[in-house]
Amino acid sequence: MCADSARRGKYRLRRRAETMLQTRRRIAEAALELHASVGPAETTIAAIAERAGVQRQTVYRHFPDDLALFEGCVELQVSKDPPPDPEPWRQIADPRERLTVALADVYAYFRRGENILANISRDMPALPALRQAHEGVTEHWVTLRDVLAEGWGVRGPRRTMLVAAIGHALEFTTWQSLVRRQGLSAKKAIAVMEEFIASIVGS
Repeated sequence: MCADSARRGKYRLRRRAETMLQTRRRIAEAALELHASVGPAETTIAAIAERAGVQRQTVYRHFPDDLALFEGCVELQVSKDPPPDPEPWRQIADPRERLTVALADVYAYFRRGENILANISRDMPALPALRQAHEGVTEHWVTLRDVLAEGWGVRGPRRTMLVAAIGHALEFTTWQSLVRRQGLSAKKAIAVMEEFIASIVGS
């Protein structure tokens, strides 16, 4: 009897933990959907609770403050559509070829996540907790930039300009300007950035 009771108790605890994880994910999913439609700044706890089918108190139980909520959203978004991985790029010795391949990956990523990336970019200056939640993502993009800055054979001020130009090419707002506002295809936008960067190194 004791052994059976213990097993039932463990099963109930496991089921409860699974239910809590499912609820947490449903809340994060609801928040992400709202971030993509109206943006983080306009997303309210009441709207998240309604979309997730839970009470406001349940949202606060899983995400007690803005930082926790934004961190949960970042974790979910990264799991659903991770930013580009620089490791395959490292295998390309020629820096210009590496840049071409990388920008194709990056601009495809921007296209897939355009709605939510546009809203986050717009709202981040006004939301310190959102900036803090994205610190790890920001560091990842610095790594991408540094990988693409390798092998160009420039030093000093030109090296500084090169790194800045590559960082500019990797900005979502750069893609947004070239593709959405200037009407370029992704391929032509990449060509523009390639020529811009090549002009700095004189190649």
